[in-house]
Amino acid sequence: VIHAAGVLDDAVVTAQTDEQLARVWAAKASVAANLDAATTDLPLGLFLMFSSAAGVLGNAGQAGYAAANAFVDALVARRRATGLPGLSIAWGLWARGSAMTRHLDDADLARLRAGGVKPLLDEQGLALLDAARAAATHTSLLVAAGIDVRELSADDVPAILRNLAGRTRRRAAADTAVEQGALERRLAGLDQTERRAAVTDVVRECVAAVLGHRSASDVRTEANFKDLGFDSLTAVQLRNRLSAASGLRLPATLAFDHPTPQALAAHLCTRLGGATAAPATPSSAAPPVPTTDDPVAIVAMACKYPGGVTTPEGLWDLVEAGVDTVGAFPTTRGWDLERLFHPDPDHPGTSYADEGAFLPDAGDFDAAFFGINPREALAMDPQQRLLLEASWEVFERAGIDPTTLKGSLTGTYVGVMYHDYAAGLAQDAQLEGYSMLAGSGSVVSGRVSYTLGLEGPAVTVDTACSSSLV
Repeated sequence: VIHAAGVLDDAVVTAQTDEQLARVWAAKASVAANLDAATTDLPLGLFLMFSSAAGVLGNAGQAGYAAANAFVDALVARRRATGLPGLSIAWGLWARGSAMTRHLDDADLARLRAGGVKPLLDEQGLALLDAARAAATHTSLLVAAGIDVRELSADDVPAILRNLAGRTRRRAAADTAVEQGALERRLAGLDQTERRAAVTDVVRECVAAVLGHRSASDVRTEANFKDLGFDSLTAVQLRNRLSAASGLRLPATLAFDHPTPQALAAHLCTRLGGATAAPATPSSAAPPVPTTDDPVAIVAMACKYPGGVTTPEGLWDLVEAGVDTVGAFPTTRGWDLERLFHPDPDHPGTSYADEGAFLPDAGDFDAAFFGINPREALAMDPQQRLLLEASWEVFERAGIDPTTLKGSLTGTYVGVMYHDYAAGLAQDAQLEGYSMLAGSGSVVSGRVSYTLGLEGPAVTVDTACSSSLV
């Protein structure tokens, strides 16, 4: 019996779901348990489990996979203790790509090499397999992996390997990263320009350590983190290093909020009390212009956000409390949740994420209130429905009766990005004539103007993610 199956579904621990853990566990641990139960009474000559070094050494983002493989290793040890044959080989990374490793790009491989991982060539792996089978009478578990302990910093060496690592190691970029809480001491006594340069150096050192570069000089300060090779997992690793170095509590989205080393350094300077703002203006500077006659003013707002936020006050409470609004896919949108998820990002027609931030009750809409017939309401992009509701509410919050604006030169300016709702509408003859309006950006602002009788400009702006800012 040889069990070589496995499934990866990597995520940091806080983002792991029961479904992800169950999927990984089923392919590795459950199958091993079933094979054990089914063959207990058979005269087997070989009971070989292909486990993973992750179960012995651990690996960032693979808590579930590590647990499943640790179970397999323990199962084999139990078999051996009862006199049954069994051998578990905890494989490391192979150089030859497979379904489980084809997602690794050059940046991933560089990071692994910096962590001491040396991919096994086919001939090395086969030789280790022969050696493991020859040693099967003496042990239940062997780790077959390429590990270069000289590449590891002290913090990177798993406890099980620390006696193997010598005292003299190549000084890698990871070794130059500042010690915990040392950044403020490093900045003490520096002027603004020097502080900015020092913080930028620290950011580059941490980026180099995470990505596996040999030197911080390999990191361009103006390069986008995504172009440098960052993903959600490495972004968290960067956050962790910078949090340790600065002593600041930093969000997991740090690298996405400030997408270049240069921008991130500027943010850290601000957080550390060294903002790069211009020096204070001299006392002879002109006084600020009074704003009582400013032709532009924000007098009210309305909003809906994930987490049940339906008011500006609710949004403030959510932000102040640091609430995480990411959750499971909603069950009220008619989605086939069983078929929607697939762990392969390249699999067509599916999502490789099974969580997100969603508006509750996004399908609720009082069509009659706005004088819209049910068929048209069904064909309307939900963005149009939500915008109508928010537009009515914002007038009420401003103390204006929306019905009094009919015929006025009130303008409607909308930033909107996606127009894909119409593509998902079923082919229904009853919706013909309405569905074409669901996918048109111009209709988004026009819908508000038409429904409320506003006769000023109606402009829809689509500049992708920056639409609402423009």
